[in-house]
Amino acid sequence: MEKKKINIGLIGGGFMGRTHSNGYNRIRNFFPDLAYTPVLKAVCFRNESKLKAFAEQWGYESTETDWRKLIERDDIDAVDICTPNDTHAEIAIAAAKAGKMILCEKPLARNLPESKEMVDAIAAAGVKNTVWYNYRRIPAVTLAKNIVASGKLGRIYHYRANFLQDWTINEKLPQGGEGLWRMDAAVAGSGVVGDLLSHCIDTAIWLNGGIQEVSAMTETFVKQRMHQLTGKVEDVHIDDACSFFCRFNNGSLGLFESTRYARGHKALYTFEINGANGSLRWDLHDLNRLEYFDNGDESNLRGWRSIHVTDGEQPYMNKWWVPGLGIGYEHSFVHQVADFLKSLETGEDCGPTFQDAYETQKVCQAVLDSAASRSWKSC
Repeated sequence: MEKKKINIGLIGGGFMGRTHSNGYNRIRNFFPDLAYTPVLKAVCFRNESKLKAFAEQWGYESTETDWRKLIERDDIDAVDICTPNDTHAEIAIAAAKAGKMILCEKPLARNLPESKEMVDAIAAAGVKNTVWYNYRRIPAVTLAKNIVASGKLGRIYHYRANFLQDWTINEKLPQGGEGLWRMDAAVAGSGVVGDLLSHCIDTAIWLNGGIQEVSAMTETFVKQRMHQLTGKVEDVHIDDACSFFCRFNNGSLGLFESTRYARGHKALYTFEINGANGSLRWDLHDLNRLEYFDNGDESNLRGWRSIHVTDGEQPYMNKWWVPGLGIGYEHSFVHQVADFLKSLETGEDCGPTFQDAYETQKVCQAVLDSAASRSWKSC
């Protein structure tokens, strides 16, 4: 059938730019029944020496070095924002005013006011939008959503999650500049709260509903670092670690932890949900498996079962290989592209939308405010 083309303009060529580009490129191979197909029309970032090579590697038809010119182009239908957090709001608002569809990396912005401006701009323009909280679309996580929504777990009592890394355990590691902007609060907005816990929070809200209030603590273990752009030793304002308690709207309790100082952990992301009738737990390091406990099983057989999420009847898996063969991290981005394109057919939202991501941002802000004031904060 004749495909409707959606011309993509990608802004940013780092790690996320690669994952998104791969996602677009895999659609025609594995989701051939979609009515819409992405066309990699243009890529934009400032490093001209790397720009052409990036475009050639991923198949972009043209390049720009000024994102404003990309947004002005009549041949761009959708703008994909893969830039550092301090530019999300300006780019998204300009793209919305230009009538472009927008796909934005997480977190939505550095802070709540910027996020609100983005949500308002999207609402005023009425353009399609989504935010790349990709872990929702790992099949085992989507299956967890289906199980919770079915009511099999019964009343939910507890939700706990952590996201642990160790890449900043080095007092000589600088802050700021290319590759290390996540260490600079002026660019990133926050540390692990916006970078890692935002993923945990988005998944938690999607699985277990909204968060009502939080009590948090944060720590910055290295107080000063050399700034790559100024060459001066400056105070560090990001959070290196954060833990918080919370209460969900459904009355369940939550416990979250994230750090970049957990030696031996590169990207340990786990969550567990405990209900009256059963429990679920998932680990990014074994992303094709979902563990499930059903208290309704016969007592002599009752125990945790490990579900290998590779069967064609499980979420997304009928698009890939054969039962027993797993997929990886990169496939979650392919799934988000596919769902976004499908939403153009159906007219439905492709969550998380900017409004959904704003709800996550509200929790992140409450966490930071709670830690600063050492008190409970409402979300």
